[in-house]
Amino acid sequence: MPSFKGFPAGKIRFTRVPATFFTELLPHVDQLGELKVTLYALWRLDRMEGAFRYLCEADFAADETFMQGMGPDAKKALSALRTGLKQAVARGTLLESTVELEAGRTRFYFLNTARGQAAVKAIAAGEWQPSGDPQAPLSLNMERPNIFRLYEEHIGALTPMLSERLGEAEDTYPPTWIEEAFRLAVENNVRRWSYVDAILRRWNEEGRDERPKTHRGDSEKDRRKYVEGEFSDFIEH
Repeated sequence: MPSFKGFPAGKIRFTRVPATFFTELLPHVDQLGELKVTLYALWRLDRMEGAFRYLCEADFAADETFMQGMGPDAKKALSALRTGLKQAVARGTLLESTVELEAGRTRFYFLNTARGQAAVKAIAAGEWQPSGDPQAPLSLNMERPNIFRLYEEHIGALTPMLSERLGEAEDTYPPTWIEEAFRLAVENNVRRWSYVDAILRRWNEEGRDERPKTHRGDSEKDRRKYVEGEFSDFIEH
């Protein structure tokens, strides 16, 4: 067994891992291949840019260092990778979507977050196109105002610390949720990020009712939900 010499001195780049990975996922993962695939996906996706981040089998297989730890030879390593991916998808850690490209049918893997779920729904609805970039072959047609522009338009000037928090939120929630949360903040005249963040966290934990509001009574009921109860602390009466 190769020995580990320790983490190097100086500044080390860390990978963001959701707390629920340790509390709700890790205790139930009992296959080493699945665990390795999951951790690699968390690490690789955290280092990618863009609103929607995904991996395909080739991304895992092209990393020689990673594949060396998946099996004693190339054939067994690839088999272990495919098994690990199937297990991660079956558990719900990763979401899988298959797309027909010029190179053939390709499986894309997204982290099972609100943003990943939105991406899979977009692909199922046909809201995608080939990008022409071999490194990122899939382009999603979901261009919307980013969270920084929404904040500056509706709340005010950005600070470096707040920019980091907004970036984390943009990586976590679908663009439609973020736009709707800002809209609710403006309608209720609560122009604070803490209010928008509270709405997004609630939707992420309890689900968001996306049925169309066709009656005035429904709209008023929806508005009152965000000016009373747990959100009332954010509003000046």
